[in-house]
Amino acid sequence: MTAISSEETRMRDQIVALGQSIFERKLTGGSTGNISVRMADGHMLMTPTNASLGDLDPSRLSLLDPDGTYVSGDKPTKEAFLHTCMYCARPQDTAVVHLHSTHSVAVSILGDVDLENVLPPLTAYYVMRVGKLPLVPYFAPGDAQLARAVEQQANRHHAMLLANHGPVVSGPSLLNAQYAIEELEETAKLFLLLDGRPIRPLTPQQVDDLERKFTR
Repeated sequence: MTAISSEETRMRDQIVALGQSIFERKLTGGSTGNISVRMADGHMLMTPTNASLGDLDPSRLSLLDPDGTYVSGDKPTKEAFLHTCMYCARPQDTAVVHLHSTHSVAVSILGDVDLENVLPPLTAYYVMRVGKLPLVPYFAPGDAQLARAVEQQANRHHAMLLANHGPVVSGPSLLNAQYAIEELEETAKLFLLLDGRPIRPLTPQQVDDLERKFTR
């Protein structure tokens, strides 16, 4: 078995395990949400269209070449462009996770959030794992304008919230992307729980200190 095929086998298993974990914890439901990994040779493994993250088959994951062209497996998710746009803009990242997680989607529907940074810095781990979170304007699923809007934001942010849709996060590894999107969802939940009450977010100085000391 070559080094590339060994990596591919490992990544297929990791995607399936993460999908099952996400589904069982109700971070996404039905056939929503998608996961991808970019391997060392540039090929991408991606969850298929109309597939539940809780019932993935490693042999049926979609394989795309470095240009995003379908190679084998089931047909890739119709939101494949979210993943390819992130990879194009962020060559250092090797994984992308997109969910329709309840609290994050709820925040994406609110009309009075900061479009440049949707959630306040409520906790240190949110700052460390997510950072600033812009809101991408609403476009219908599959709209080419959504792809362009995501790529524009991805040049500066590894996490973003799609209006009336959900979060998408990239990371230098699948584990990093997982932790970031889970931290995003927990912070969205806190934000909604605190609605109407005075809050004490981290100060700009505290945020700056965290950004200097820790890297994503």
